[in-house]
Amino acid sequence: MGRIFWARASPGKTIPDIRMTKSDHRRSGLPEHIQVAVLALAACVFFAGLSATVKHLSGELHGFVIVFWRNLFGFVFMVPWLWKNGFGRLRTGRIGAYLFRSSISVISMMCGFTALGYMPIANATSLSFTAPLFATILAVLLLKEKVRLRRWSATLIGFAGAMIVLQPGAHGGIGFGETLAIGGTFLTAMGTIIVKTLSRSESPQAIVTYMVLLSTPLALIPALFYWTWPSAEAWPFVVALGFFGTLGHLCWTRAFAIADASAVVPYDYSRLIFTTGIGMIWFDEQPDRWFWVGSAVIIGAGLYIAQREAALRRHHATQAVAIQASADSAQPGIATEIVTQSPDRKDP
Repeated sequence: MGRIFWARASPGKTIPDIRMTKSDHRRSGLPEHIQVAVLALAACVFFAGLSATVKHLSGELHGFVIVFWRNLFGFVFMVPWLWKNGFGRLRTGRIGAYLFRSSISVISMMCGFTALGYMPIANATSLSFTAPLFATILAVLLLKEKVRLRRWSATLIGFAGAMIVLQPGAHGGIGFGETLAIGGTFLTAMGTIIVKTLSRSESPQAIVTYMVLLSTPLALIPALFYWTWPSAEAWPFVVALGFFGTLGHLCWTRAFAIADASAVVPYDYSRLIFTTGIGMIWFDEQPDRWFWVGSAVIIGAGLYIAQREAALRRHHATQAVAIQASADSAQPGIATEIVTQSPDRKDP
């Protein structure tokens, strides 16, 4: 398991871009798809534990204070990993973009953590799955990406699923917790868009490192307005915030380093199972049938969007290869041939 988790970084690779070498793969003793499943599911368990810990602490600490402790102990637990993999080249000309991204992330956590004090943990998790839907809209507005009818349809269906979970007509409107949860999810999607723009010029290692370094002081500022110290009984849970968050992040990052996003993202929906079970056992929460119907609609829409994005990435990659091959064949002394083979045809 250690080899799966701490796979070596090749020269030039960065924190979210660590690749499993052949020797690491052999030493792990597990097939690649099993490694991805173990890491992704472990990440979901840790993230579910984080949500449950936040909800437990919300009875004693304000959500803004919980966000600060989560970032502080997240940084503490991440220092050995950063030390092992290196801090990379942190010189950048885009410190403003990093500050904006970290600020968005902190505000998103403030919304999400506070929401957990007002609503069932399973409902908050279900609404978090609307992030890809918001990301689709923001990609059109901010990145000028082209989204066709099928993805727009999936986005609208996903939001319909969110309304089924919220049941605004049955409860006299959308409550404060639900509003915060949706707002936090929207900001999470915005953070994803910012990372896309940063990745055009910045290394993944710098993006992760700046996030860790900037989030803690940014989270402290609003926390001071609601500051209370945790009780002696609460301290183990405060430390657990960083433990669950950091291990979840590392497992999730390693899963993405081994496999394509389209193979990893579907595992994220298992969080709903874990958080629902925790909510029933720990907080005595009993989801109704409309929660399951709405969650199924949201998950279906999210999976379809993920599948469409994976298909588009493959299409663009194929186009890039074809263009490069065409360019190479136009150069003197280079002959490039593209051969389409049937599955049973063998190379000469």
